[in-house]
Amino acid sequence: MSISTESDFPAHLQPYAEQIDGLREVGRVFWERGWSVGTSSNYSVVVDRNPTKILVTASGKHKGRLSRADFVLVDSHGEPIQAEQPKSSAETLLHCVAAEDSSVGAILHTHSVWSTVLSDRFSAQGGILLEGYEMLKGLSGVTTHEHAEWLPIFENTQHIPDLAAKVKAAMQSPEQPLTHGYIIRKHGIYTWGQDLDEAFRQIEILEFLLECVARTGALS
Repeated sequence: MSISTESDFPAHLQPYAEQIDGLREVGRVFWERGWSVGTSSNYSVVVDRNPTKILVTASGKHKGRLSRADFVLVDSHGEPIQAEQPKSSAETLLHCVAAEDSSVGAILHTHSVWSTVLSDRFSAQGGILLEGYEMLKGLSGVTTHEHAEWLPIFENTQHIPDLAAKVKAAMQSPEQPLTHGYIIRKHGIYTWGQDLDEAFRQIEILEFLLECVARTGALS
């Protein structure tokens, strides 16, 4: 991918040009696929661990036309590290919660049609069971199609700290910890990976599987 030059590229973000351009490419691809239309969705990468620094998309930006200035550097609590930055995504705390796992290097969130519809349809069950599909092997750590993946559904809310606390508890659950992602009802998917490539692959797999579930239901 070619690196563009922009006169408005903030100096404090210049060390992260490669990560920023990677996230911009993600936004372009997701927009083209209809997973991140309008200003929906948000993406991030962890750029430092000591202390934690997370590069996240700014709020209200069209994901198919992200510029290098459309990113915010935040700490582990979602607070801006640098003054005079744009406002970060309203859901920044959800990225911070996922990034508490030292194996997580990137977090991606999409607003696809299928995840939105199915999250409402299966909300009473608390999640969606994905099993028996060959494509499950695209998820990190899954080696067979004979795998049952439980994708939890959380109720949507405008009070993100409450939602972040619930997600954190689920990720740390000793019985059934979150491993690959979750859905917010009538909202979209969150997933992550050790790097941007892995997170990108997992979004692709989950979106594919959800479409399979939706289309199978429509045919039955």
